[in-house]
Amino acid sequence: MGSILGGVLGGMQKSVFRFLSRHPDAVELENDQYLLRLPRYSDFNQWHRLRAESRRFLEPWEPTWRHDELTEGAYRARIIRGKQEYSSGQAIPLFIFLRENMTLVGGITIGYIRRGAAQSCMIGYWMGERYSGQGHMFAALQLVIPYIFSGLELHRIEAACIPDNERSMRLLEKAGFQREGHLRGYLKINGQWRDHVMFSRLAADADPNRKYDQR
Repeated sequence: MGSILGGVLGGMQKSVFRFLSRHPDAVELENDQYLLRLPRYSDFNQWHRLRAESRRFLEPWEPTWRHDELTEGAYRARIIRGKQEYSSGQAIPLFIFLRENMTLVGGITIGYIRRGAAQSCMIGYWMGERYSGQGHMFAALQLVIPYIFSGLELHRIEAACIPDNERSMRLLEKAGFQREGHLRGYLKINGQWRDHVMFSRLAADADPNRKYDQR
């Protein structure tokens, strides 16, 4: 009985930590202009300043901000939760920095990572108002997409946008995502259940020589 239980637990452990076995503790995606990495406690001042000044810009597209949203305590809790989700293979929250002066401009999260038959994830992102419309998020996606397909070895990336967010939908289409359908009351955004448009990109879309079985 003990050996059977040990085998079951061992299999579960391998499944949970399969993600960790492939990746270092500190994910860093970079090129000459950008660095994407996991958030740190030391990023609080930059994060607070950028989020505070961009509040009106961001609120229409995000879940309702809590009364303590911008406090240091809430930020520390966010970092702890992000580390736990990363360690368990559920999500990878990344901050986007300009390498020239290590200025924080936004964030992108590889979330809802699903293994097994799905082999998929969902991405979400935000950009500080002063840096929006300058191509930074498109550049970040050019680092994240290859990492998802080659590094994480996932098959499918999903992204959902509020239909009014035309800028975000254009960004996804430019990055090679395809529009799939309309989801009613999909997410509660800024206090209201909002419809979303679902986009996806497959590994086969990124590599014409890579096929998937449609059966």
